Amino acid sequence: MFRTRILRTFVAVSVLLFFIQGLRVIFSVMFGIIYDQVFEGPMNSWLIVSNLLVIVALMAPSLTPKRLTKKWLTAFALLTAIARVALSVNDASVRYWGALLTLAFGGIYQVGLLKEDRSLFTSGLVSALALDQILRVAGYTYDLSLRPEWLPVLLVWAVLVSIIALWISRIHVDNESAGGMSWVDGLVLGGFYFLETSLLALPNGIARWTDIPYSVVAPLLLTVTLLAVLPEIQTRIVEICERGIVRIGLALVLVLGLIIAYFAEGILSGLLLIVVQATALASLLCVLNSDTTKGHLTGLQFSLGMFFLLLLNFFNAFAFTYPYVLPVMRGLGWVVYVIAAFILGFRVVRVVISDETKAMVGDSATIGLASLGAIALSILMVWPQSAAPLSQSGSLRAATYNIHYGFDDDWHFMLEEMAQAIETADVDVVALQEVDAGRMTSYSVDDALYLARRLRMNVAYLPAVEHLTGIALLYRGPEVPMDQRLLTSLQEQTGIVGVRLEVQEKPIYAYGIWMGLSDEDTQRQITEALQFIGEKSPATFGGDFNTIPDTPVTIAIEEAGFVDPFVVLDITPAPPTFPAIDPKIRIDFVWLRDLTPLRAWVSDSLASDHRMVVVEVAFP
Repeated sequence: MFRTRILRTFVAVSVLLFFIQGLRVIFSVMFGIIYDQVFEGPMNSWLIVSNLLVIVALMAPSLTPKRLTKKWLTAFALLTAIARVALSVNDASVRYWGALLTLAFGGIYQVGLLKEDRSLFTSGLVSALALDQILRVAGYTYDLSLRPEWLPVLLVWAVLVSIIALWISRIHVDNESAGGMSWVDGLVLGGFYFLETSLLALPNGIARWTDIPYSVVAPLLLTVTLLAVLPEIQTRIVEICERGIVRIGLALVLVLGLIIAYFAEGILSGLLLIVVQATALASLLCVLNSDTTKGHLTGLQFSLGMFFLLLLNFFNAFAFTYPYVLPVMRGLGWVVYVIAAFILGFRVVRVVISDETKAMVGDSATIGLASLGAIALSILMVWPQSAAPLSQSGSLRAATYNIHYGFDDDWHFMLEEMAQAIETADVDVVALQEVDAGRMTSYSVDDALYLARRLRMNVAYLPAVEHLTGIALLYRGPEVPMDQRLLTSLQEQTGIVGVRLEVQEKPIYAYGIWMGLSDEDTQRQITEALQFIGEKSPATFGGDFNTIPDTPVTIAIEEAGFVDPFVVLDITPAPPTFPAIDPKIRIDFVWLRDLTPLRAWVSDSLASDHRMVVVEVAFP
């Protein structure tokens, strides 16, 4: 019996993890589809069809039959595992279709599990969230299992899930239905999935919201998540949920905690988000152990929740892309989180605990030991590392790189290839633009953290929009304080970031910027940026300026004492930098003040939609 329970848990955790990964992949791929259709055009029917197919996949569980036997449950576990393999192929089209099937089959499996064994579903979902954290921590926030080199591992994993699911179906007897879900329960599940995949289960997201080191947040968040897997903890949570005052407290912490955490800073914000995560997990346990609704509509309610999840993700995306889609969403990302938290809190207040579901099953000693091992492993994986020293060869290399949220022009996720381009150029300091730090639309990866860990560099990150997207500077040498400023932005918010480096006991200032698009007040932005830099010298000033040479912006930079190294070195015409494939225009620059350029070139890497610009300068 115990062995069977372990095997059933393995299958449930695997399928639920695959579903979570499918959500992350589909929103990342859809970002590319919508971006190309809206910004590059021309728009065609695929924009509508691709979105409709996502809705169809999320609504597929509504077709689940009233009685889903073990054989059918096994079949959908098997199909989910097979479809999941496609997500490790780094191709947008393959991932799109694989994610659709993973979500459809995985959703139907969840409906069957909810009807059959709420306890297994709850433990499986929380365990899947913990396993997702471990895989992402191991990959510097980029899920190891999504990488092409993990394809053989996923094939073996899928085979194991299939074999075990088939074996269980032959020895396990169908149980009486555990009941259905109310409409609100469906919304709760959708809201919970949104909160977890967009923020609460993302240690890098919480770290960027709060400026608490990722090396602290990751093990702490994993610990809180794993506590909710322990049977004694689950039982205790369900017991205290019988008290109305406790349920009201949970609801208040969910909503108020998110609001305060969004606007607060530092330790207070970080602790609140950790507490909100614990509260969300406790709230889910309360809801899933409440009296259930008899009937066969669980699939329809589950699908409603997934549609709610889709809407929440779209509006969350609008909070990042507000200038181009919905300007009213500027600065209102917190509202989307609060709506999801309110639905969860509203349902918790109305919970009536079912006597039949109080006793949680599981070997606490085994689960506890496994959890301790996972936490210890996470500490080792995020342990701070020293940065590589600055070059002592008599010269320094500075660069600028618009990394396009980690994607190339065809929406392959190419962050590792970008790291290789920076590594090949042997860069000491590089300004990065379009840097995501945990957005669902870029696989929830922290681009700056990944590149810094991969390249043994320090990072100065400026979140410009909703805490999770902005600009960064990567630099070698000891960690130093950063200077930053948000610039007046009529459209997408932007800013400037800088650090003071020591080279042979002499200072060199490095600055990075991303300038607004042509219809913004770019003249005001460059004026503010140059005022921020002031008279500091010698200095490098790199970025995507979204302007070509000999325009008011570049003239203002030259008047402030900066020079274009390509002009100084008489490299004419200077190589264009955008787009990466067959570049036409030059909008990415590394400007120098009181520094002598020795070399300047544009990388031939196609890992982003921009080319990287590199300049080698003599030490002052």
